[in-house]
Amino acid sequence: MYWPLIKSYIRDFAEDTNGTIMVETVLTLPMMFMGLAGMFEFFEVHRFQSTRDKASYTIADMLSREQSVINDVYMDNVKTLFDEIADDYGVNTIRVSVIDYNATDDEYGIVWSEVRGQNSMSPLTDVHVRDDHDVLPIMDDGEHVILVESQAQYRTIFEVGFSDEMTITTRVFTSIRFAPQLCFDSCGS
Repeated sequence: MYWPLIKSYIRDFAEDTNGTIMVETVLTLPMMFMGLAGMFEFFEVHRFQSTRDKASYTIADMLSREQSVINDVYMDNVKTLFDEIADDYGVNTIRVSVIDYNATDDEYGIVWSEVRGQNSMSPLTDVHVRDDHDVLPIMDDGEHVILVESQAQYRTIFEVGFSDEMTITTRVFTSIRFAPQLCFDSCGS
C-alpha cells in the first residue's frame, strides 16, 4: 500500500529539475574560482622568474662588454639596474663572479665575487667552485667567464598548492667580449 506511493515520490523527485542551476552553481563556482586562481598564480610565478632571467641576461651582457675596472659604485648601480628591470625595487639579491679555469689542475677558481642585496647569498670562493664541473661551463685554460646569479622571494597571492614563499633563482654565464679580463677595483697580472 505504501510502496507505490513511495515509488511515485522517488520518481517525481528524480524527474524534478527545479533548483538544478543553483546546485550546479554551488558545486562548480568554487572549483572554477580555484582553477582561475591557480592559473593566475602559475602565470605570475613564471612572469616573476622570466623578469629575473631577462635582468640577469642584461647584467651579464653589460658586464661582458665592460672594458674599465669595476668598483663598488658600479656594482651598486648594477643592483639598481637589476631592480629596475625586475620592477620590484630591492627584494632581489645579485651575485656577480668572475671564474677562471686552470687546465693543468683541472680546477675552477674565483677571480672576484661581489654580492648586493639582503638575501642569504655570499660571495663565491675557490672552495665553492673548484670541482663544479657539472654546473660550470667547459672552458679553455686561463679563460674567464662571468657568472651572474640572482635570488628573490616570491610571495604567493592565493593558496592554490604553492608554498607561501618560494625562492626564485637565476644563473647566467657569459664570456668576456672586448677586454682580456674583467677586473674589480684594480687589475693584477
